Amino acid sequence: MAPPAQYLINGQKDAGLSALDRGVAYGDGVFRTLRISQGVPVDWSLHYNKLAHDCSALGIACPTQSSLLADIERLCSSHPELVAKIMVTRGSGSRGYSTSSSASPTRIVMVDSYPDYPDIYYAEGVSLHLCRLRLSHQPLLAGIKHLNRLENVLARSEWSDSRFADGLLLDQEDLVIECTMSNIIARFGTILVTPALDQCGVAGVTRQRILDNADHMGYYAEVRPLTLIQLMQADEVIICNSLFGAWQVRSLNNSEWARQDLAIQIRSMLQE
Repeated sequence: MAPPAQYLINGQKDAGLSALDRGVAYGDGVFRTLRISQGVPVDWSLHYNKLAHDCSALGIACPTQSSLLADIERLCSSHPELVAKIMVTRGSGSRGYSTSSSASPTRIVMVDSYPDYPDIYYAEGVSLHLCRLRLSHQPLLAGIKHLNRLENVLARSEWSDSRFADGLLLDQEDLVIECTMSNIIARFGTILVTPALDQCGVAGVTRQRILDNADHMGYYAEVRPLTLIQLMQADEVIICNSLFGAWQVRSLNNSEWARQDLAIQIRSMLQE
């Protein structure tokens, strides 16, 4: 039986979250979602470094690794195969947008059961919905996994068809950016292209692992602007995140790709 979701707030099991917490009031904080396998956070150093980077970008003090690992260990003692979500907010403050240097950050660590992804997504690939919503540009927040995810929420509400595993998001200039819960990578021959995220979007850990290991898999990696027309001309399209690894996109915008092996190759690399 799947365990119920459990959480700790600043290391306390029965603690509450203040109504004045800026994460609640303004989405003023960052988060990470990662797998727990055999009680151990997968790719922990990469996730923590990204958490620390994103906290720094917002001027929030990042919790120590030891405090977060202690929280995870405590929550995962009975169920070693879980999903963990780490949230760090700026903490509680008075009403208004101005920040205080004396604010004490709030750390929230939550664990839940692993999503029950259909086996066919791994074996045959997935279909994507082309979202109508366009991501807005904000270079200061580009790449950061901040708590204000209303664009993703609105985009995800566009479809209820279970055939779609995720939705493709474009920006205001109709450039491909990401999906609602994953990054996207297109293969053109031996070149792996992933969209530039200097104006908007989230730079995921799995995306970075693929870029870092592209040459070991026999590819050359490029980060650059990518139009929808260019994406549709790719030899292969992959979506990726830290939970499911990589899935091949088989169908998008009334076009289809034949089943191929890049997603399998990437998942194998990620498991090494």
